[in-house]
Amino acid sequence: MLARMTWRVPRWLPAVKAAGGLAFVLLAVALAEGDPAQLGVAAAVCAGLLAWAARDVLAPVRLATDEDGLTVVTGFARRVRLPWSGIEAVRLDTRPRLGLRTETLEIDTGEALHVLTKADLGVPPAEILPFLQRP
Repeated sequence: MLARMTWRVPRWLPAVKAAGGLAFVLLAVALAEGDPAQLGVAAAVCAGLLAWAARDVLAPVRLATDEDGLTVVTGFARRVRLPWSGIEAVRLDTRPRLGLRTETLEIDTGEALHVLTKADLGVPPAEILPFLQRP
């Protein structure tokens, strides 16, 4: 029997995203010298970062397992239930990128491919593979 396990966004990450958005606006206000176009762009970037942080707060658990299957967050905060029988493959994809090694966990259902990173899971994707073996 497979135990219920969950993986979530690190608790500090939404705060860093929100702080980055606010810092961006403060920097723009200090440097824009009243230019409305620069302030508008800064506000748009801030709104995007705050929305990204809100997603982490609204749907912090990105992957959960139990004996019946997986639950994965897709889109902004929608949860999708995947029964074990509907999962065709679970893979670890490792690629060099910008001088670093990037790992992603890929859950393939045939109709959709769910890709999760360390930022989504809070741990390196390679550590999760043993927990995703079919019961």
